[in-house]
Amino acid sequence: MKEQEAVSVVIVTGLSGSGKSTALNVFEDLGYFCVDGLPADMLPKLVALFLGKDSKHRGLALGMDLRQHDFIEQWNEAVKELQTQGIRSRIVFVEARPETLVRRYATTRRPHPLESTSLGLEQALDRERMLLDPLRKDAELVIDTTNYSIHDLRRIIQERFSAPEDVGTNMRVHVISFGFKYGVPAEADLVFDLRFLPNPYFEPEMRPMSGKDAPVAEYVLDREPGMTFKQKLLDFLLYLLPLYAKEGRYRVAVAIGCTGGRHRSVAMSELLFATLRENGYTATIEHRHFDLG
Repeated sequence: MKEQEAVSVVIVTGLSGSGKSTALNVFEDLGYFCVDGLPADMLPKLVALFLGKDSKHRGLALGMDLRQHDFIEQWNEAVKELQTQGIRSRIVFVEARPETLVRRYATTRRPHPLESTSLGLEQALDRERMLLDPLRKDAELVIDTTNYSIHDLRRIIQERFSAPEDVGTNMRVHVISFGFKYGVPAEADLVFDLRFLPNPYFEPEMRPMSGKDAPVAEYVLDREPGMTFKQKLLDFLLYLLPLYAKEGRYRVAVAIGCTGGRHRSVAMSELLFATLRENGYTATIEHRHFDLG
């Protein structure tokens, strides 16, 4: 039977403490429907349920481990059933060196799934590695997180599983206009101060308007110094954001402020938002203090 390539089923497994939960979070950010701790015998049922829905998700990403005593047997049966349905699962196997896993468990003080009164942590890790070896051999991607940060792990998964048209654009950019007299947004990663630009508030005919109105936007951005500033800011951000994305960032908040958050900051934020969308970014916009003036 021909494989149903339109459905992406990713199994995230590996050694406990190596970063499986973090890897699953990355798939969620990439648009996958994620379930952690799924029993192996439920895999074909969940896939069948997913196939029957008109889902907006890119695919399924399922976290599996050895919390079931008969995991391997159930896994083998599940794979056979998926193959009869023409569905191929892609395995991502996450691991780390034994000494690293021991140190991580010592830090978190959580018990290993295979630990017992007769099996210590190091023995449990050795047994887990042995039991999961068949899945490791079948894995499409094996990631050793011994020397990796969370950002390194995110970047590797993004590079392998992002759609070609989404490369560099999975990162979400939230644009916030605000007024300095009301406070800088706490979640801002980048803050730009527009109080050096001429203020439309002091023009009586424009005072009741906002940066969303064409006369105000033209007053702020279509003459100097606003004309030069807007181009330099857009060029800077379009250079900078891909570097953030390359490092595995999935969200950046750009805050643009003026005195009251209604005229200058709104005009620049609207232009930035439109430019980001035109360049393929998933962008959102918020005018934090728009109505406080």
